[in-house]
Amino acid sequence: MAVLFKMPVVLGFFVGLMMLGLASSAEFHELFQPGWANDHFIYEGELLKLKLDNFSGAGFASKSRYLFGKVSMQIKLVEGDSAGTMSSEGPYHNEFDFEFLGNTTGEPYLLQTNVYVNGVGNREQRMNLWFDPTKDFHSYSLLWNQRQVVFLVDETPIRVHTNMEHKGIPFPKDQAMGVYSSIWNADDWATQGGLVKTDWSHAPFVASYKDFEIDACECPVSVTADEIAKKCSSSAEKRFWWDEPTMSELSLHQSHQLVWVRANHLVYDYCTDTARFPIKPVECEHHRH
Repeated sequence: MAVLFKMPVVLGFFVGLMMLGLASSAEFHELFQPGWANDHFIYEGELLKLKLDNFSGAGFASKSRYLFGKVSMQIKLVEGDSAGTMSSEGPYHNEFDFEFLGNTTGEPYLLQTNVYVNGVGNREQRMNLWFDPTKDFHSYSLLWNQRQVVFLVDETPIRVHTNMEHKGIPFPKDQAMGVYSSIWNADDWATQGGLVKTDWSHAPFVASYKDFEIDACECPVSVTADEIAKKCSSSAEKRFWWDEPTMSELSLHQSHQLVWVRANHLVYDYCTDTARFPIKPVECEHHRH
């Protein structure tokens, strides 16, 4: 998938997914590799830490690309005053982003999600979390199949992007994607719109990762788009779990969870921003959630 998530201290990761029947709960080096600033990586057993200082941030990427499946990571964010710090995944034509917008001490992180389809984004949603993401590890996941993209926090759905191709709305289902995450300084926009700058006296800022999981259809770089589509589509000979009918939409319990999240924690939705979008984006007219 081209990218799954981002964040300032934001962490980000992106979804590309792996192979039939492959459920990987793996160490970092089995699935990922450093993308830049190797000297800002700290390895402590199964724990990975990325460091941001006034010289550099750091980022990593998956070794493979994927089409459909699920990606998860356990992440613990930077404590205290991390205004402007950000982590994100790399930019691909299609992107699914988690972005944690840095905070000032005493204020909660904002979690921003975004979806890019055919190079077009501007689909931001922001929310407060129902826990302090700096105190412990929490899982951030993306489920991607031909019917929907689901953003999950601790397995609670916080956003659903539904396939509405029957309404003439493009859906990301033809490009294999990689998984990316990084931490970097984004004080020009990330914290209160760039009003609060990074206080480097609190550096280094450290984000911690563990429990990397990818359960998806792996796509070799050398194969064509048609070959990828055939390889990663269910058939009479093989069936992917994410293509099961129960995965085509949220369960009743998950729908209730999503309604609760939106009612109690959503602070911004591009669909209701009439200043940016005097004409409501077409997908907003049809989304049930």
